Amino acid sequence: MTRKERYQFVIDYFQRNVPDAGTELLYDSPYQLLVAVILSAQCTDKRVNMTTPEIFKKYPDVESLSRAQFEDLFPLIKSISYPNNKTKHLIGMARMVVDEFKGQIPLSVEELVELPGVGRKTANVITSVIDQQPNMAVDTHVFRVSARIGLTLGARTPLAAEKQLVHFIPRDLIHKAHHWLILHGRYICIARSPHCMECGVKKACKYFSRLKVEKKESA
Repeated sequence: MTRKERYQFVIDYFQRNVPDAGTELLYDSPYQLLVAVILSAQCTDKRVNMTTPEIFKKYPDVESLSRAQFEDLFPLIKSISYPNNKTKHLIGMARMVVDEFKGQIPLSVEELVELPGVGRKTANVITSVIDQQPNMAVDTHVFRVSARIGLTLGARTPLAAEKQLVHFIPRDLIHKAHHWLILHGRYICIARSPHCMECGVKKACKYFSRLKVEKKESA
C-alpha cells in the first residue's frame, strides 16, 4: 500500500464511521473552550469537564476572569495537573484578551500563541474547533497514532508530524482529522497494548503489519 493509498483508506474509514467527530471538552463559547483547552494540558478531558462548571459559574466571561485573584481561582482547579501554573496562565490569558484584544478571543494561531498558557497545539485546537480552520493540533495521541499507522514517517517533533499530516489530508477535512486521530488514540490505539483486533484501519496500519510478521516468524 502506498502512502497516498494509506491516507485514503484511513480517511474513508473515519468519514464512514465517525463523520461528526469533535472535541470531548464541554464548552458554550470560544472563551470556555480556551479555558478548557488550557486546563487539558497533561490532564484528561473527563477531569477538565468535572472542573470547569464551577469556574464558569464564578467567572462566566473573560472580563470576570481577568479580575480574578490567584487565591480565589486556584481552589477551583487544584485537582487539575499543574494547578499553580495553570491558575497564573488563565488569569494572564484573560487579562491579555481584555487589554490587547478588546475582550474577544482571537481566532488566528499567530495571535493565540501570544497568550499565556497557549502554545501551537492549543491554538490549533481553538481555531479548528471554533472556526474550522485547516489546522492540525498534534498531541501525544495524534503523534503516536499517525506514526504507528504510517501516516507520518520519521517525524521527531509534533510540528514535523503536523506538517506531514496537513500535506496529505485534504484541506477541508483537517479540522476533523485531529479528532479522528485523537479519539482513535484515546480508545483504540492506546499507548500500551493497543486494541488492534478492534481497529478499523488495521489493514492500512504499518504497526499491525509488523505484528503479523513477528507473530508468523515466532510460530
